[in-house]
Amino acid sequence: MRRAALIAAIGAVAALAAPAARADYAVLRSGQRLHITGYETLGATVRLTIAGGSVEIPADQLDHVEPEEIFVSAPAVAPAHATPYAGEIAAAALRYGLDPLLVTAVIAAESNFDARAVSPRLACGLMQLRPEVVAQYRVANVFDPRENIEAGTQYLKELLDRYGQNLSLALAAYNAGPDRVVQYGGVPPFPETLAYVRRVTEKYSQSEIKQ
Repeated sequence: MRRAALIAAIGAVAALAAPAARADYAVLRSGQRLHITGYETLGATVRLTIAGGSVEIPADQLDHVEPEEIFVSAPAVAPAHATPYAGEIAAAALRYGLDPLLVTAVIAAESNFDARAVSPRLACGLMQLRPEVVAQYRVANVFDPRENIEAGTQYLKELLDRYGQNLSLALAAYNAGPDRVVQYGGVPPFPETLAYVRRVTEKYSQSEIKQ
């Protein structure tokens, strides 16, 4: 089902009044729900239109589209405070079954959205991938936002699975390394790691409240 005609009609009257538009939720087979403003079937894939861009997923990952109430459509131009790399974040989060808000919170804490960031420990890019993580996920260009977010999100997903979806442990391992979590039997007592876990979880919680 396509919404091109509806979107075109809304655009035609935009200058006259604040138009009403439909919003939907794409419900994935994993149970994840993604807020969308449109979608299009492209053979074996589905293109979902989201805030900040669009993302394509395999058609068999989409269970159904759930309609939401009528809402006042957003302006055509994204606001200045729109999250950087929203499309890349949404694509990776969908692929690995994570909340895009969590990935966004990690990027904000790691690099403050600086794709060229390099730490003293040689962690690089948006998600501050350490050299061993770059090698593990065969990242060709660690400073490419799409590649960096893809690998970082996959790594975070695997850490969450490893620690039974315990976010604090997964974040501690992301920051200090899984060996340190094993060594201390939990979150390592390093001031940097403790502050990092607190910073990401607080930002993530605040983002969820705003939704």
